[in-house]
Amino acid sequence: MKLSDIAAQYADRFLEKYSQCLLPGHIKALQAIQHCRTSAAGMTLLECNSCRTRDQKPMSCGHRHCNRCQNTDTSEWLQRQRQKLLPVEYFMVTFTLPAQLRNLAWQHQRQVYDLLFRTAADTLKEFGSNSKKLDAGLGMTGVLHTHSRRLDYHPHIHFVVPGGGINTRRKEWRKLTGNYLFNGKNLAMVFRAKLLRALDEQGLLSPSLKTRLPKEWVVNCKRVGKGLPALEYLSRYLYRGVISDNNILASKRGKVTFSYLNSETGKKEKRTLPGEDFLWLVLKHVLPRRLRRSRDYGFLHSNAKKQLSLVQLVLNVMVKAVEPVIRPKFTCRHCGESMKHIAFSFLKPT
Repeated sequence: MKLSDIAAQYADRFLEKYSQCLLPGHIKALQAIQHCRTSAAGMTLLECNSCRTRDQKPMSCGHRHCNRCQNTDTSEWLQRQRQKLLPVEYFMVTFTLPAQLRNLAWQHQRQVYDLLFRTAADTLKEFGSNSKKLDAGLGMTGVLHTHSRRLDYHPHIHFVVPGGGINTRRKEWRKLTGNYLFNGKNLAMVFRAKLLRALDEQGLLSPSLKTRLPKEWVVNCKRVGKGLPALEYLSRYLYRGVISDNNILASKRGKVTFSYLNSETGKKEKRTLPGEDFLWLVLKHVLPRRLRRSRDYGFLHSNAKKQLSLVQLVLNVMVKAVEPVIRPKFTCRHCGESMKHIAFSFLKPT
């Protein structure tokens, strides 16, 4: 099943039921997914380089939450991250927003997501500087996820952290020894204090909400090996929405069934719900316009290229040239040669 077909089938029922909850971004995403690779998204005129035969193809919508688009952006992001990999152990640190704050996060997405990034990154930086083993400035890449495997609203940030840092006082690289980075419970205590203070300063935290918050929050810190598999996992949800067409199993009698992997059992499970509710489950994760889902910090930040180059030099890292991402080509149905784009056409809004 295709998500675009589900969107077309249940759009009217979805808009009727959820019109009061929708932001302009949700409607724009729904229309983009619905029209992707149809004439409504525009047509491209192609001409064969050999026999001059002409043809037309429907265009992709290019929306970052469409599960059929943004393949190139995902590949390019992963290529850039590959350029920064170091020959050290890597760790995945996950900061999860407690359930009591999810409604606040939904209502003030841009502010809360920015604060979530900032306070989580500051927590890791503080632990890196105060650690007796490291005493160094860390580098890290954070990616925001807003969904659980069941697609429920569940904001959390994954940070991929190399096991080492830069001690600016001694001007040296400090490599982490052993397979342990930081204690998750200690990280959670500091993160909780930082985020609550930041929310309070922004006027987002009411006294009644503050009293309902749990004392213990969840921060998971685990070793993930050489880093690339973790980055590949995070890249899957950067630009292409939260569900692939392969996981949409059926649409029958007004209900949609999809599969997901249960993280506790490691087994595939199914979830079935009305079509309009399924669309809301998917579109709920549309991010505010221009909000960056992925952010780099420390010596992995784009402003710290000199620092990263020095670290790579010290660790004898041979940085390979970035391989250009190969974009799909259209071939002529008559002679099999490649075709070039010569014009685009778009339907006038009705």
